[in-house]
Amino acid sequence: MQKQLGIASLVALVISTMIGAGIFSLPQNIAAGASAGAVSIAWLITGVGMSALVLVFHFLAKVKPELQGGIFDYAKAGFGDFMGFNSAWGYWICNLLANVSYAVVFFGALSIFTDTTDWVLFGEGNTVAAIIGASILVWTMHFLVLRGVQVAAAVNIVATIAKLLPIIVFIVAVILAFQYEKFSFDFWGTATPELGSVMDQVKASMMVTLWVFIGIEGAVIVSGRAKNRSDVGKATIIALICALTLYIMVTLFTFGVMTQPEIAALHNPSMGQILAHILGPWGAKFVSAGLVISVSGALLSWTVVSAEAPFVAAKSGLFPRCFRRENKNGSASFSLWASTLLVQFFLIMTLVQESTYLALVYIATSAVLLPYLLAAAYAVKLVISQQKREHKMSSLIIAIIATLYSCWLVYAAGLDALLLCALLYAPGIWVYRKAKKEADESFLTSHKEKTFAALLIFMAITACYMIATGTINL
Repeated sequence: MQKQLGIASLVALVISTMIGAGIFSLPQNIAAGASAGAVSIAWLITGVGMSALVLVFHFLAKVKPELQGGIFDYAKAGFGDFMGFNSAWGYWICNLLANVSYAVVFFGALSIFTDTTDWVLFGEGNTVAAIIGASILVWTMHFLVLRGVQVAAAVNIVATIAKLLPIIVFIVAVILAFQYEKFSFDFWGTATPELGSVMDQVKASMMVTLWVFIGIEGAVIVSGRAKNRSDVGKATIIALICALTLYIMVTLFTFGVMTQPEIAALHNPSMGQILAHILGPWGAKFVSAGLVISVSGALLSWTVVSAEAPFVAAKSGLFPRCFRRENKNGSASFSLWASTLLVQFFLIMTLVQESTYLALVYIATSAVLLPYLLAAAYAVKLVISQQKREHKMSSLIIAIIATLYSCWLVYAAGLDALLLCALLYAPGIWVYRKAKKEADESFLTSHKEKTFAALLIFMAITACYMIATGTINL
């Protein structure tokens, strides 16, 4: 692979992958289920958990530099080929759904400029016009990435800088308009009983806080293209600090401008509605324009990562060999075509099911839980197995924290989300069988692998039944 990405490109890739559409809707998404006090606890847990995960990625990249496949190879090395495949498959599905959600919210944001009370063109991004526009946008990103990862990375640096402007303007505005009396009023949500207990509120916030951090491993995924391997860990840590600072300021300071029920009732992108509350109607259009730029950059980053995920997995023997193909520009051409075609299919399904941005967010977030959990668990296993290592105890504690955080996220996701994920994971068993057949290797060799495959199929069938009976809504 062409090793062209420097630390600036890696940092921009990670920040752009994380900071996409989510931050512009974050105030409402968070306030819909939690008060300021519970949100503070949720960010504390998320900050510690994501920091531990980042340090785990940094640790594994340093002690296992030969594992170029990142989180896929970590799962494979720790728990066998089938779990490694499921890690790669789940991460790829998450990427594809992220691309769909960004394309949907892109045209949902444009609706503020085109839609009126009498005429709806783009709506929430799931109208016929929006899906046609989203398809054009997705294929534009596709052909840009086909020209080479370095070209896409250069464009992405510019987009990353441009997207931060409206976010910084928003933060300055809410700081200047902040009122401590409003922030401290009903700090724990006791005046709003429908929010539930503080623990219920924290749990409700966790999937949203995780969503805005998905992509933190982007530098790990493309590490094979980095000029210097050491830049991968540095870029990830820099991006984490920047993103966490922005997320906390965007959400917590907002509670000092509007009350929790007021924020929860806002339309998205809620950041625009809050800025309009402070500065006037132009604030909503300013933020919507920023969202369009931000989503463009994020969609470009996710297109790169979506192509790299099955490409890297194929080089590790987890995906069929066809996914290894590259074009003359060094792009993972077959993986890119497969990814874009699947995104196009999901876009059409979005139109049929009238799925919203937030619904896609929950499914995509749930799909990435297994890759995170397996990477953290492998770090625990690796540290314990080493006889002598400097700072062994601190590494073990960090790995355990990352594992516990990942387990907590699985619990917070809820049964419905896990069943929908199983429905997306189950078809991957056929792809894995094809990869093993090409390599002339045995398929599902252990009882653990057979049991896990059977569990996925059972959960997928259950999900189909619950969807058909209306118990689960897509």
